[in-house]
Amino acid sequence: MTHLQPPIVNPKAFGRVAVLMGGSSSEREVSLMSGKGVLAALQSRGVDAVAFDPGERPLCALSELGVTRVFIALHGRHGEDGTVQGALELLGIAYTGPGVLASALAIDKHMTKRLWQCEGLSTPAWRMVESVEQAQAAARELGLPLMFKAAHEGSTLGLARADDMGAVDDAYREAARFDCAVLAEQFIAGDEVTCGVLGEGDAAVALPLIHIVAPGGNYDFEHKYYSNETRYICPAGLPAGEEEAIAQLVLASYRSLGCRGWGRADIMIRAADRKPFLLEMNTSPGMTGHSLVPMAARVAGLSYEDLCLRILAEARLDTPAGTASGGRS
Repeated sequence: MTHLQPPIVNPKAFGRVAVLMGGSSSEREVSLMSGKGVLAALQSRGVDAVAFDPGERPLCALSELGVTRVFIALHGRHGEDGTVQGALELLGIAYTGPGVLASALAIDKHMTKRLWQCEGLSTPAWRMVESVEQAQAAARELGLPLMFKAAHEGSTLGLARADDMGAVDDAYREAARFDCAVLAEQFIAGDEVTCGVLGEGDAAVALPLIHIVAPGGNYDFEHKYYSNETRYICPAGLPAGEEEAIAQLVLASYRSLGCRGWGRADIMIRAADRKPFLLEMNTSPGMTGHSLVPMAARVAGLSYEDLCLRILAEARLDTPAGTASGGRS
């Protein structure tokens, strides 16, 4: 099992750190919970950390506050989709998590799956649908049950399942309430697991897998963030060879998107043959009391506070200051 050592850092060397939380996405409330946890953790370790809500203040105010580094605890649009990352690049403020391109790719479920498919990484069959008629056609082609997903949302928002043709229309409309781009995905029956990743490139490491057991198999928004009925089993208790194979699949998916810093992949293990299928990659995972990366990190030997410090220590820019091109040759 992965065992991680606490980071050796000088909290004062980080300078003034802003924890970005809240924002303007549909995941604002979850982000506020994540951000408050991160802020308290950093402050408890002597970091000069302050809260910053880009839903209430312009990002340019970060420079006025003397912020030199940012911990992104935003979720969803305008938080983990490359837009905030791009703004921070322009401001020259180092930030946690993946850069602009990786963030933009990973939040787009369609582009993520296309890339994984090209890389030969297993992911459920899917179709993009723009109408009830296309949703019905996808159900006939892919079979039922079928999952409908808002292509740019997270936290199970805009997620609906159709078990029969009579449920397809409503499931599509539920997803379409959150996004004009809707993904119809083949349902994989089996065990649901998640795997966190820390680091970058060849140095990236997979955290212990977590087996998620939600009431009735319904891992919705309520069961993810508020219910105490959902069970999280970590270590997952899978055969060693199976867990290692899934960890390697997740690392390949993480590297293929160009992720860095940290992330978390969701996977379904098909009951019929135990084949794992990648569902999506989260590039700004939750840090709430129910969140999964902190849970797996604890099993690997990292406290919540040490996890926050490790992620913060890896904050950087895509283009370090002073290396931008001065013109065309």
